[in-house]
Amino acid sequence: MNDVPASRGPLASPLLEMHGIVKQFPGVRALDGVDLDVRAGEVHCLLGQNGAGKSTLIKVLAGAHQPDEGSISWRGEQVSLSDPQAAMSLGIATIYQELDLVSGLSVADNIFLGRESSRFGITRPAAANRAASRLLTRLGHPEIRPAAEVGSLSAASQQMVSIARALSQDAKLIIMDEPSAVLDNEEVERLFGVIRDLTAHDVAVVYISHRLEEIREIGDRITVLKDGRTVATGLPARETPTREVITLMTGRTIEYVFPPRQAAPPSGDPLLEVDHLGLRGRFEDVSFTVRPGEIVGVAGLVGSGRSEILETIYGARRPTSGTVRLAGKRLRPGDVGAAVAAGVGLAPEERKSQALLLDDSVYRNITVSSLGRFARGGFLSGSAEKVAARAQTESLDVRPADVSRIVRTLSGGNQQKVVLARWLLRDCRVLLLDEPTRGVDVGARSEMYALVRDLADRGVAVVVVSSEIPEVLGLADRVLVIADGAVVAEAPADALDEHRVLDLIMEGTPHTGVAPTAMQHEGDVA
Repeated sequence: MNDVPASRGPLASPLLEMHGIVKQFPGVRALDGVDLDVRAGEVHCLLGQNGAGKSTLIKVLAGAHQPDEGSISWRGEQVSLSDPQAAMSLGIATIYQELDLVSGLSVADNIFLGRESSRFGITRPAAANRAASRLLTRLGHPEIRPAAEVGSLSAASQQMVSIARALSQDAKLIIMDEPSAVLDNEEVERLFGVIRDLTAHDVAVVYISHRLEEIREIGDRITVLKDGRTVATGLPARETPTREVITLMTGRTIEYVFPPRQAAPPSGDPLLEVDHLGLRGRFEDVSFTVRPGEIVGVAGLVGSGRSEILETIYGARRPTSGTVRLAGKRLRPGDVGAAVAAGVGLAPEERKSQALLLDDSVYRNITVSSLGRFARGGFLSGSAEKVAARAQTESLDVRPADVSRIVRTLSGGNQQKVVLARWLLRDCRVLLLDEPTRGVDVGARSEMYALVRDLADRGVAVVVVSSEIPEVLGLADRVLVIADGAVVAEAPADALDEHRVLDLIMEGTPHTGVAPTAMQHEGDVA
């Protein structure tokens, strides 16, 4: 294990020390002797591939899992984090990658859940609302109303509520698991401002992200996990070369590698046709086509209507105008069953709440859209389901390699692979991918890109939504730029760069300054 002293950041004795942490589950040793120390007032970045043990480690630190071996010290004294309340009482707060908010409660109720303000046994909602408002203003989001129902908020606003809840606990150490995954660039900068304010007041942050540029900007030190072990700790975040970090994480020296595009753009009749599609209050007059073998990328800020467009095509939302056609046949609006039967598959942004049966097995999550093919005399053949699911998990390298495992216990990236495996088994003709690499590590991203390109090469029409503009430009053949619910530009991916896309998003009006041959796919009408 590499142990490199930090070149910057706090030099005080550790606030938290974890030594030799081991955690075993049936059939897998998730942590195999992990060491971690965190100092007051520093941002300590925890890196590793999916399945490296990051999620298990933070659950141990949060009191959700009990280690089988090892020790934990807090401010120099050995402690036992027997449950989440024990961790919170010490000042350890956790913001999980998949938010654990109660959608039916208000913003203020979620922030102070279990710690409601009361007098003589009577709760005081007005006081809670005022306190929540102060926290949200501190986070740079005064527009989020404390009385608003959390379920009505966007994913980005819900993330801010989760962060506000951690701040409300007067935490001395805050664990942030992929906190920027649903935030746009401006919101990430606000988040970094909050983190810098926290560390200036000696609050420590354990920051987990797959975006290495964020680590370099906000981090002080880095610890890298691989296969449940600490392979490096104390690496200076700004000075350590990206290549070295990637090598430690993956054993390879490559960064994100996009597979080559076809020499000539796909030709022939469109497979998917979206014509003047609109959803009142979300997006309007969206038109585009996708040909067999083509990848169309959708770039835009969080809240621009990107996800809603995919959901409407899939039938999860009923449009207020426009049509969707597959192979020339109009899809029944607002009917998921009709879309799936026609060959449309969706991997949504919020996989846990929208795509997965969390307490069911991996194999059942994969076969759930294809159950008819496994029916024998009115009964499902579990063995046939497992065989089919195993073929998909092996091709995608889902870890652990156990199709009977409960899907909730998988890491975020492996859960995403399970969703993708479902549609691979279904042999879908149109695949809609909403943030397909959200929470997917550096090593697995290139594999995911190659898989998507391979699907396109087999004739699948693919639509990809991503918050990462380089990902859209690197993976797609053609790009739609969305701003404020409208398509403001369309162009071949190799005719755009990141700065141009951002300019188009910021302009927010349909682009007319480039000749049609540069802004349109040949044969399409913008």
